[in-house]
Amino acid sequence: MFLRLYAKGLYAKRSLAAITLLTSALISSQTAFAGDGDLGFAGSGGFGGFAYFLPGNLIVSRVVYDNNPKNVQVGQPLPPNCTGSNCVAATANGAYPFVWNNALADGSFGITATIFLDQVDLGGRFINSLEVPNGRQRQHGFGPAGDSMVGSFSSKSEDALNLSTDGRFVTLMGYLAPVDAIDISNSNTPGVVDPTNPVPAQNFRIVAQVDALGRFHFTKTNAYSGNNGRAAILNDSGRVPLIYTAGNAGNGSNPQPNGVILGAGAQILDASKEPEASQAPGQPTPVGSFSVTQLGLKADKVGKDTNFRGLTVFDNVVYLTKGSGGNGVNTVYFIDTSGFDGNGKPLACPNGTGVPRAAAGLPTAPISFNAANLQSQGVTPYNMCVLQGFPTNSAKSATLFPFGLWFANAKTLYVADEGNGTATFSGGRFTAAAAQTHAGLQKWVFNDATGNWQLAYTLTAGLNLGVPYTVHGYPTGNNAATGLPWSPATDGLRNITGKVNPDGTATIWAITSTVSGNGDQGADPNELVAITDTLSATALPATESFKTVRTAGFGEVLRGVSFTPRFRELSER
Repeated sequence: MFLRLYAKGLYAKRSLAAITLLTSALISSQTAFAGDGDLGFAGSGGFGGFAYFLPGNLIVSRVVYDNNPKNVQVGQPLPPNCTGSNCVAATANGAYPFVWNNALADGSFGITATIFLDQVDLGGRFINSLEVPNGRQRQHGFGPAGDSMVGSFSSKSEDALNLSTDGRFVTLMGYLAPVDAIDISNSNTPGVVDPTNPVPAQNFRIVAQVDALGRFHFTKTNAYSGNNGRAAILNDSGRVPLIYTAGNAGNGSNPQPNGVILGAGAQILDASKEPEASQAPGQPTPVGSFSVTQLGLKADKVGKDTNFRGLTVFDNVVYLTKGSGGNGVNTVYFIDTSGFDGNGKPLACPNGTGVPRAAAGLPTAPISFNAANLQSQGVTPYNMCVLQGFPTNSAKSATLFPFGLWFANAKTLYVADEGNGTATFSGGRFTAAAAQTHAGLQKWVFNDATGNWQLAYTLTAGLNLGVPYTVHGYPTGNNAATGLPWSPATDGLRNITGKVNPDGTATIWAITSTVSGNGDQGADPNELVAITDTLSATALPATESFKTVRTAGFGEVLRGVSFTPRFRELSER
């Protein structure tokens, strides 16, 4: 009986004390919740073998830097093991936050750090925290022996959290590397080595999946060589579990190796059941490809039109966003699986924009690409479309910077806009951030008459865009390296999730982006905020405002937010 109530979300205990009491009372039933055998079991996760994550709560990914001055020594060559003109001298040691001033000299600078998955209730109240296996935690029994994953602390686009298609797992991306390794987010992957990349290190990108009991499993990939994977979603609805990922590739010069071109953008992976040491991934396997030439624009650098960040699945369609870089178009995309017309163009968007066709389903295989076109046209044929009504202008003139996205229903789409990242400061505020009109949470509605998505309004109240806030322990005054205040301000929003409420409203939780005088703005402590919006509203409501529900502390950043995975009933096993 308990299993069924728990799995259906009817068991709503959230108090840590209550959970502990429950565990003690039901300890004799512990074996009924044992692992499947195909997933690593987090022995110290969960309460005595019971579910670690409870239904209806939130998970927030938090990356923590260990603030060790010895991580970097002033004057040491960066990136590590660099050669010749690729080398620069470190300007600061490893003490936080001054260490990120090294990014002003080394464009690839970053340091790997531990990832925590914090469970909080809908108001942000802390419940518990699960440390992602990272090599330092093996003595606690996390995962199969040797399995681990870390994040790159200042890489602001990483560690998005997404529920799997059937809600049983949460996924995120990182690196197979030790904690405190330098410049890993721009390293090559072992199977795709670009000799022109100034970072010589080789590190697999990793997809981690975790279930309600706090059990992890990991899948290695050679995708995103030279750059970072940002988000992943597990499609576990069919017999063969598949993973969709979003990210970017390349940190060298032209021409890029074929593997770099193949390893950008949207990828599809087979979810591995093997320990990391037994996995031998091959070349990247792209599942989606787009070129600005589909919109009649002049071709950009090959592989950079798919510099994706946000990722979601809705109604059997994969959606992605692009919001950074000078190439491509900053907008919302979807993968068209309905096929191609007689000219080899996607049926859903022969002119580059469209809406998903009703018969389309989730991708189940990589693109069957034309290898002869890789160096000149990228991955062809192109099978992605701009969602009709969203921007189609070049990123070079972009005023929108889409990141996370969440569908409240088939006709209401919320899109987080990260902001422009411009750190101009005057009169006690970051002026460019404060002046933005699209940064924040955009509400898009579908117009049946025109067949287009239209921007209804942008929610910003309560975000205090451009207004500096205090971080306990942070330096005061200006950063001498940038001449701007250390104190960060909100610049916009990144990853989001939401739920529809019975009263016709939707509540959306979002991770903020920042602007500051830090040497790397991605290293600023940021916030988890929430807002409730009336779904039927098409004009900006005057009374809706964001509230801060959780804040990162000194040496911490928040990255992703998701609902907790549902518990798997014994009848499903």
